[in-house]
Amino acid sequence: MAENGMFLWNSWYAAAWAHELIDGKMVARTILEQPIVFYRGESGKVVALDDRCCHRAAPLSMGRIEGDDIRCMYHGMKFDSSGKCIQIPGQEMIPPKLGVKGYPIVERYGLIFIWMGDATAADTNLVVDYPPLDDPKWRGLPGYMHYKANWLLIVDNLSDFAHLAFVHTNTLGGSEEYAYKTKPVAVERLDDGFRVERWHMDADPPPYHRKVIANKTDKIDRRNIGRMMVPGIFLLDSMFAPAGQGAEKGVQVPGTRQYRNAQFMTPETRSSTHFFWNYLHDFDIDNPNITLSLRHSLEEGFNEDKAIIEAQQKVFDADPDYQMLAIRADAALSHFRWALGQRLAAEKTARTASGAQAAAS
Repeated sequence: MAENGMFLWNSWYAAAWAHELIDGKMVARTILEQPIVFYRGESGKVVALDDRCCHRAAPLSMGRIEGDDIRCMYHGMKFDSSGKCIQIPGQEMIPPKLGVKGYPIVERYGLIFIWMGDATAADTNLVVDYPPLDDPKWRGLPGYMHYKANWLLIVDNLSDFAHLAFVHTNTLGGSEEYAYKTKPVAVERLDDGFRVERWHMDADPPPYHRKVIANKTDKIDRRNIGRMMVPGIFLLDSMFAPAGQGAEKGVQVPGTRQYRNAQFMTPETRSSTHFFWNYLHDFDIDNPNITLSLRHSLEEGFNEDKAIIEAQQKVFDADPDYQMLAIRADAALSHFRWALGQRLAAEKTARTASGAQAAAS
């Protein structure tokens, strides 16, 4: 395990969508710079193993699923779902330590979550709880993108709603006015991240919303509530209400439309990221054109982000010592980096103490 202090190991990470494992398919995916193979066994169990046969390092993802086990197709060694070697062709005695590392897995919300650190600490209660992903009242299409950039640059991007005005003027934002006329109502600093609320009153509907509503020119009052959680999970609740009818005071305004957005940033390496997301709507859920339109709009917006974020990564690759300077809008993302730093430091202290105890014994 490359415990270099960059990654938080004792945490659940989104690793794949469940639909990626249908029809006996295997997924080879690097998580925190560790190569892993994912597959669903005959029993329905999802398995995650180190994607390197312990014999000659052939990728197990080039192997064959047999029941809940996997066979390396280089020399035929077979491993069970825990990673233990259970068969060696032509050799009866199998050394008890022969095997590959297995990882704890939880399947929830159509996602496969993996625990990369100490398996004994893998508490399933720590998997993020976001009911809209499992609620039939909400409809969406899951998505995946790959970024050639550090995951924290994506976290920074999502932490600052002001960028909507400039990066997404003609897609998700609507106009540059959003940056000048809106301010966070509240930024709540939490131990595992932050919660921020922002309103845009008496505004034109942004382009992606205008595509899926009938009253395309009516003014709206727009609210975003973002929740960013360590190690890199972003949950966004958005509401678009007819303007001037008291939505900001809690009034239930007829014609209100709502969205729920879940995004998961999982480090592949220190300079690349797996990005899983789903954008859900609570209206016209039986109309697939609404769902597809929103999916396409979000992909368009995320590609706008991706262009800038990957360009940032090139800057840091060229000059790793470059120092960014903060402005007022960075309050939330600065707190997130502090919260992550606290968790990283605590994990390092625990690891050091465990190592010292092992050495003493």
